Amino acid sequence: MVQEISCRELATKLEQDRAIVLLDVREDWEVEICMINGAQHIPLSNLPGRVDELPPEKTLAIICHHGVRSRHAGMFLEDYGFKDVFNVTGGIDVWALEVEPDMTRYD
Repeated sequence: MVQEISCRELATKLEQDRAIVLLDVREDWEVEICMINGAQHIPLSNLPGRVDELPPEKTLAIICHHGVRSRHAGMFLEDYGFKDVFNVTGGIDVWALEVEPDMTRYD
């Protein structure tokens, strides 16, 4: 079962811990609208072919628009053998509301 992390918890972890990797699984057009600085972008549809780009020894926090695709990515990565995987609840939409209010939002 993929663990959950809130946007506020993630913001704190990103400030304190360089060992956490933020994986953004949204599509290219979504990332063009807004993205969290430092996130690694691999669209969910490309993840199976690019999983080797991710460090299995590090904690992964996975984000999408609302938290559905990131949960699927987390389940895939756990099945692939990743141990420390978190789904960012609410996705980048909640991040924009709670953490970075100047960020552009989209539907």
